[in-house]
Amino acid sequence: MATDRLQTQRFELKYVVSAETARTARQYISCYLKPDDYAATLPDHSYPVHSLYLDSPELTTYQAVQTGEKNRFKLRIRYYSDHDEAVQFEIKRRANDVILKQRATVRRDAVRPLLAGEPPQLRHLARPDGRHLAALQEFGRLMRALEATPRSHVAYRREAWMSPANNSMRVTFDRDVRCEPEFGFSLRTQLGECVAPFGNQVVLELKFVDRLPNWCREMIQALGLKRGGAPKYAQGVLLLGEHRISNDGVGFKLPRAERKAAAPRLAARSVTAY
Repeated sequence: MATDRLQTQRFELKYVVSAETARTARQYISCYLKPDDYAATLPDHSYPVHSLYLDSPELTTYQAVQTGEKNRFKLRIRYYSDHDEAVQFEIKRRANDVILKQRATVRRDAVRPLLAGEPPQLRHLARPDGRHLAALQEFGRLMRALEATPRSHVAYRREAWMSPANNSMRVTFDRDVRCEPEFGFSLRTQLGECVAPFGNQVVLELKFVDRLPNWCREMIQALGLKRGGAPKYAQGVLLLGEHRISNDGVGFKLPRAERKAAAPRLAARSVTAY
């Protein structure tokens, strides 16, 4: 992927819209934003996104969404192809209306030992970086405290736009959202038996670090957009059936010694999952 454009702290507005409305919105935003640096080189300014979501046997992060917790987090590993040499370990938190993200770029061959409980080291990273190491350590802490393991593979096509001068404003269109059970860690892109949480509709997200530009407000009003939630992992689990994702003992588990050494679950659950 191209240069890291992570917005570490931002606001998000989400809308589930028809394909026709998405096309109209694209025409509108193209007057103010440019295609994302990576997406600009691709057909339709779109690229595939894959995420492996981790959760506890009781699906703590999923249940937090279902109960509408205002302060929550989720754990995922993001990748883009079968041949990526590095992947992203991400923590995405919601604190009321603010989104906070931490990300570590990790060597693909380090995924298995890290999920098995190996302590994060600089050698696990794609390149030495103290900020990324801190994010990876926090990811590992939360993973062990929740006894979180792989639960679901979510895939979609993303069309991305950004501010011409910086990354203070991003707009994304996510199409063909698919979700399947996944208890392993091969980080494959091929989907098996999956569900489509949003059908043929498009997930439109407005992401901004300061204030929503006036032109966005005008677009929302002109298109009659209705804000709502669009949690891809949670909606996927809901359609698949919780029993297919939460079965304790199914799939990859930490070694017994690692589980005993993990921090108490209660410590992690004082920060409810997003």
